[in-house]
Amino acid sequence: MRRLLTILLMLGACSIAQAQKGTPANMVHVKGGTFVPLYGSNNQAIAVQEFIMDKYPVTNAQYKAFVAEYPKWKKSEVKQLFADAGYLKHWASDLSVGSNAEKLKDSPVINVSWFAAKAYCECQGKRLPTVNEWEFAALASETKKDASSEPSFYQRSLDWYSQPNPKYLPPVQESFKNYYGLYGMIGLVWEWTSDFNSALIIGESRQNASLDRQLFCGAGSTGASDVKNYVAFMRYAFRSSLKANYTVANLGFRCVQDVPAKITAKK
Repeated sequence: MRRLLTILLMLGACSIAQAQKGTPANMVHVKGGTFVPLYGSNNQAIAVQEFIMDKYPVTNAQYKAFVAEYPKWKKSEVKQLFADAGYLKHWASDLSVGSNAEKLKDSPVINVSWFAAKAYCECQGKRLPTVNEWEFAALASETKKDASSEPSFYQRSLDWYSQPNPKYLPPVQESFKNYYGLYGMIGLVWEWTSDFNSALIIGESRQNASLDRQLFCGAGSTGASDVKNYVAFMRYAFRSSLKANYTVANLGFRCVQDVPAKITAKK
């Protein structure tokens, strides 16, 4: 009970304080629609409601401002329950990326846990995207909101997956920009989602208890809607391997907001 209370207090510590800040800048509108996720119920199309998404992944500079305002998320202060030993390991200290700070300030922050990413978004009056929201937005190429039928679109991701991580990640503004005006959905970093650990939970949970294990022994493809979509398969596989306190050297995040009712009503 005490551990649960600690988690609730940590994750809800800033939501009230930030409630009146309004809609942040540098977000874009993603109009809702339908798509067939790689894994789902009987491979049926699902509806995704419209939402507002950060134009860029969260940067080192933005995350530095966050930990300065909320010291409990500094690398020297964060509890092991919320982040493993690799938390912000690329930073030299609590509030410094190090000698390359100027070069990396606009690069996406990495080595952050799901707990930390969730807290950051909530402190901005936002939230992490769901898997379906993220996958829906990531289907867009430069000119089409759904490029799922274009081999060249998937090849871009395959080329990225085949490359080793660069020593220094590029500024978020220099990454691939898609139809919606979102940068870096492909080719920059992997990104946390709110429901990352339920990516493969379909149907009745007691009957699907082995889904995560199946994914890594090759059987996971039997439930995929498109067995040729190796790109999405890799993302689902990666997500299912994570735990909420894990930190990874090429895993960042961005935030979303629901579309306010008054905006929806005007359309």
